Amino acid sequence: MNIEACYELKKEMNKPKDKKLIKELELKVCLNDNYYFERKLRNKGINFIAGVDEVGRGPLVGPVVAACVVLPEHFNLEGLTDSKKLSEKKREFFYDEIMRQALGVGVGIISEKVIDEVNIYEATKMAMKEAINNCSCKIDHVLIDAMKLDIDIPTTSIIKGDLKSITISAASVIAKVTRDRMLDELDKKYPMYDFKDNKGYPTKKHLEAIKKYGIIDEHRRSYGPVSE
Repeated sequence: MNIEACYELKKEMNKPKDKKLIKELELKVCLNDNYYFERKLRNKGINFIAGVDEVGRGPLVGPVVAACVVLPEHFNLEGLTDSKKLSEKKREFFYDEIMRQALGVGVGIISEKVIDEVNIYEATKMAMKEAINNCSCKIDHVLIDAMKLDIDIPTTSIIKGDLKSITISAASVIAKVTRDRMLDELDKKYPMYDFKDNKGYPTKKHLEAIKKYGIIDEHRRSYGPVSE
């Protein structure tokens, strides 16, 4: 879809219509304009907009990590999107650029032990709140990938936000690279589990290593393949 078509969709969204149709139109717009949500807020005079995302809900090992990023108004980094859709080389490049250009960055890390105590859903919310609290600049509004948070700052929860919002995309990269580096370090200590490649996810090689060598302190005891 070209830029003219995007503008036509935005015009359509300003006409009275039902909520379902508005959501469908909004989805079409933001998939082609990942500044849509940020621009919508800035038009209301809201300037310090944070994006929040997490990584590490599915792995059997290590923490869940969240990041909070506040970008300048005219931030532009071509190709930035959901970290899962980027190569490791591109993630590392974008990580450095985001850290260089961002107005503020915060990271939240919740250990595997806490995950086992409270469950991964609650641990994810804890990581996100910690990332917001650790952000190095003021925040007027928070855009969150899917999750709803009970915090004192106004929030917008966006399904697949890491694809639709440039700010959430930036947060997804910071969270992903931060956690991947932690697993790379763990791999040096326990190379038999192949953490450098699987990042703690339940691959065949990882599961075979658990059967052969047992589990380590960093494994999540509450996860099926580990607890069995």
